[in-house]
Amino acid sequence: MSLSLTSFLATAGASPLLQGLAIIVGTFILEDAATIVTAMQVQTGHVDLPVALVALYIGIVVGDIGLYGLGYLAACWPPARRWVTLPNVEHEGHWFDRNVFRIVFISRFIPGARLPLYTACGFFRARLGLFCVAAVLATLIWTTLLFAVSLRVGQFLISHLGTWKWLGLAGFIVTILLISRTIARLQGQSR
Repeated sequence: MSLSLTSFLATAGASPLLQGLAIIVGTFILEDAATIVTAMQVQTGHVDLPVALVALYIGIVVGDIGLYGLGYLAACWPPARRWVTLPNVEHEGHWFDRNVFRIVFISRFIPGARLPLYTACGFFRARLGLFCVAAVLATLIWTTLLFAVSLRVGQFLISHLGTWKWLGLAGFIVTILLISRTIARLQGQSR
């Protein structure tokens, strides 16, 4: 994914619209990898900083709202409603509605939590407006932090690895993914 996004961003060259679209599509595939690759492209001068950040924010928030929408649609499908066997579905729905901001904000920072929790928010009809506000705020914080770290790492890779910088980038992405999976696995074991 990173090499194809990188090539597309390079060939999109002078078209900020194409670059933005490529970044948005990249966030739908792997958010963190798209953020890291985009930061590297900003570092090398292929993408302007405002285009990069706006596209990352839009892509990630639209993806989050899409997960909510999938949950909402699943609740409309009778077989999906039968799969959810909770003692009091209405009570669970109220819990999600009362805690939607906290759920969205916290799950943004816990690897592997977004898919199940965001779709559950949609399934139980948590307030969409509050979900969107929480998604935007959490995305602004998390993506900005990851982007800033990636810019620093990118500068180091460019300065010290030269033509091998893309190998270093691949290692950085794999490291982020492995750390995320390890944290998710440890959380699963602690329950």
